[in-house]
Amino acid sequence: MGMGASNVEARIAASVGQLEAAAIEFKPALDVPNAGVLLALPALLVSGLLRHAQKYFQLPKGYYRLESIFLLLAVMALARLKSVESLRYCAPGEWGKVLGLDRVPEVRTLRQKVAILSAQECAQRWSAQLCEEWMEADPQSAATLYIDGHVRVYHGEQTPLPKHYVARQKLCLRATADYWVNAMDGQPFLLIHPAVDPGLIQVLEHEIVPRLEAQVPSQPSAQCLEANPLAHRFTLVFDREGYSPAFFQRMKERRIACISYRKRCSEPWPEAEFQAREVQLASGQRVVMRLA
Repeated sequence: MGMGASNVEARIAASVGQLEAAAIEFKPALDVPNAGVLLALPALLVSGLLRHAQKYFQLPKGYYRLESIFLLLAVMALARLKSVESLRYCAPGEWGKVLGLDRVPEVRTLRQKVAILSAQECAQRWSAQLCEEWMEADPQSAATLYIDGHVRVYHGEQTPLPKHYVARQKLCLRATADYWVNAMDGQPFLLIHPAVDPGLIQVLEHEIVPRLEAQVPSQPSAQCLEANPLAHRFTLVFDREGYSPAFFQRMKERRIACISYRKRCSEPWPEAEFQAREVQLASGQRVVMRLA
């Protein structure tokens, strides 16, 4: 049955279709490698790792339940295992003790489970519901959102991805782009992963902004927007890749504020326009900055 498979009765029952899923049972153990990841379990649960999972995902009857697969992938990420394949080089019985099982699934089984979950194509809806709940729990943080793109180099050969400029290597390489929408303190709200990267402005206007208009809580009413021409729904902050006066004008018409850097700025800002001002940071600390 494989190394570390001590729950023989449950595994036989699962093999003949007589078991929904194995029961999770923690037993006393000493010196379990990587067991420190359990300290992060409360934070994972509060963040919503298993919230609504049964609503959007289902697994057929077998030894490993849905929650065990989700927790395994989460603790693998915390232990810096960057791929499913890297689980092949870990002790399955020791990792099983971390999850309350006799052993974790082998790589082939885990790939099959992930393929079943991916085929259901519910990850985006699950993420959207969690994003909405995170924003409703902290509407003040959701009023100012930071958008940043991250390039991930692709080293495989299965998909001919377009090339991106990778700043850290100063090369154009085949890669994908992830666009993160975060709060001021770095808390992630939303992740957009376009199959083909059209650029920050296109992703902002056609994918991020429509979702934020529907999900950002405590937006001013239509009467408030009409009464105050300077009122806005929320604020977006992004780097100079999104600099476009035409895009800013379109966002102004939708009553969305934008903060960015100016591209191709040839003349320095006159120093006489800068004055010392006290600013409160997101951490609560108050500092003095020279601002114009």
